[in-house]
Amino acid sequence: MRAQLVPGDGSATIEIIKDMTLVGRKEDCDLRLPHKSVSKLHCVIVKTDGLLLLRDLGSTNGTRVNGQRVRRAALLPNDLLSIASFKFRVHLGPDAIPADAEVRTQQLDAHELAHLLRQSRPPEEPAAPPEELVEINPLPDVYPPEEASEA
Repeated sequence: MRAQLVPGDGSATIEIIKDMTLVGRKEDCDLRLPHKSVSKLHCVIVKTDGLLLLRDLGSTNGTRVNGQRVRRAALLPNDLLSIASFKFRVHLGPDAIPADAEVRTQQLDAHELAHLLRQSRPPEEPAAPPEELVEINPLPDVYPPEEASEA
């Protein structure tokens, strides 16, 4: 599987070659982003089973996927990845970079997913309650929305 990060500033495309790529400011990181907004050990990208999995390593300025700050996430084609102030578009697969770069992964919560699964079943199958289909993670993968501080 070919995995690439396409920088938003038009600089050279970054190939994700290793199965595990350490991203950060430190010199021994696999993907070094030498800027003070990037933590020394910012995040790790794991390439497995046709997917890119991302894990934030407790960075100060955070890691975002499609604008949502995440602790961990699966990266899909055309997702927008922000590592501190660096922005990338994810490209997966053997083909050239697609012309339609504005198509992104749609985010669904557990209840929306359960509703879509119920709708896609053939009528002869009884519908199971959503609790049996999807378990809600007690520790969410995304951070809660930031609330404006009162001054």
